[in-house]
Amino acid sequence: MTPRRARPDEAAALRDLVRDAYAEWVPVIGREPGPMTDDYAARIAAGEAWVVEADGGLAAALILEDEDGALLLDNIAIAPSARGRGLFRDLMAFAAAEARRRGHPCIRLYTHERMARNVTLYAALGYVETHRAEQDGFARVFMEKPL
Repeated sequence: MTPRRARPDEAAALRDLVRDAYAEWVPVIGREPGPMTDDYAARIAAGEAWVVEADGGLAAALILEDEDGALLLDNIAIAPSARGRGLFRDLMAFAAAEARRRGHPCIRLYTHERMARNVTLYAALGYVETHRAEQDGFARVFMEKPL
C-alpha cells in the first residue's frame, strides 16, 4: 500500500477517516484532538495530504508540512479497520523518505501528552522528545528524529 497525494474530491472521506482514527482519544484528553477539526480541503489544496487506499476506501493518511529545517509530520491516521497491517511503520518510513527526498535533515512531530502510547511508539522508531508546551490549547509533546 503506497501513499499517494489526496485528491480534492476526497476531502470529506479524509475528514471521516481522521475522525474515526482519533475518536478513541476524545475521552482521554477531554476534547477532540486537533486533527479532528482540521480543514482537509485546504490540506489537499496545499499538497500536504497523503492517503493510502485499501478495501475500496481510505485506510490511512499523513499530513506533511515543510518547515524551516525539517519536515513536520502533522498527522498520521489509520482507520480502525485497517490497523494491524503494518501501516503505521510503513507510513512513518514513507514520511522519513519524503523528508530526505525534500532535503530535510530531520523530521518533527508532536502528540498530546496524554497520548502516552504514541510517545512510546515514536520513541521506539528513534524520535526523541525535544520539549513540551501548550499549543492551540493542547498540552503537546514535541519530538524529532535526525535523518
